[in-house]
Amino acid sequence: MLKIAWSEVYAHSLPPNHRFPMEKYNLLPEQLIYEGTIKEENLFAPQPLQEAQILRTHEADYWKKLKTLSLSRKEERKTGFPLSEALVKREVTIMNGTVQAALFALQHGVAMNIAGGTHHAFTNRGEGFCLLNDIAIAAHYLLDQQLARQVLVVDLDVHQGNGTAQIFREEPRVFTFSMHGERNYPMHKEQSDLDVDLPDGTDDSSYLRLLDRHLKELMDRVQPNFVFFQSGVDVLATDKLGRLAMTIEGCKQRDRLVLETCKQQRVPLVASMGGGYSERIAHIVEAHANTYRLAQEIFF
Repeated sequence: MLKIAWSEVYAHSLPPNHRFPMEKYNLLPEQLIYEGTIKEENLFAPQPLQEAQILRTHEADYWKKLKTLSLSRKEERKTGFPLSEALVKREVTIMNGTVQAALFALQHGVAMNIAGGTHHAFTNRGEGFCLLNDIAIAAHYLLDQQLARQVLVVDLDVHQGNGTAQIFREEPRVFTFSMHGERNYPMHKEQSDLDVDLPDGTDDSSYLRLLDRHLKELMDRVQPNFVFFQSGVDVLATDKLGRLAMTIEGCKQRDRLVLETCKQQRVPLVASMGGGYSERIAHIVEAHANTYRLAQEIFF
């Protein structure tokens, strides 16, 4: 069974006209259940992550500022969210969603987190709607428990996974691959193990050709036995923050490429949803829903 992390705290209340589309975290599972792609029993509700697991990845001073709600105004503004106790609870719940999904993926080949993909969170700070880094926390957990020996991060959000790159800069057991808009946020890029910078207006065929080549090379070179897939849908032409020219069908083929590659090579995979900022929420939900439809089709 496809196991999917979701909690009602994922859809956190934000001020009116906030640019982050928080409602997608309720609309996506509703859509998947309505159309019959999944059932209620596919969903599991993670509990908040234990502090020790947070401190394995994030600096104690930063975590203390988060949990005591004492970020400076500048630090809070960089995260993009008003800091609150409820927001921190949401973040640590999402973190455990990815950790638990990783354990399910070891059993079933694939698992998903409705939220997550918080790749702009560094060891010591948050930015870009990311306070803690779920992929990094879950990768550390698998390595520490000797459940994985070599992890590959496939980050296909339109924005570089700068936080993930910084966290694993000195960790040879985690290979970070980020394929992102060259002229997009963040303006200062970190150095991933492999960065593929895309020019504005990159279309489906150019994108898929590049991804296919790099993914095949990395599976051969890195020999991962676990993959974390950041499947942001801000690559769409309709995305307000994206600058690329991909269609919903092209985004679906992107996901198919990643999922089929992992299935064929018997490498367990967790997908975290990442970003998506199209004007119409329906475009965001449809593009995200395709990832789940494909996971069901390919693995089950």
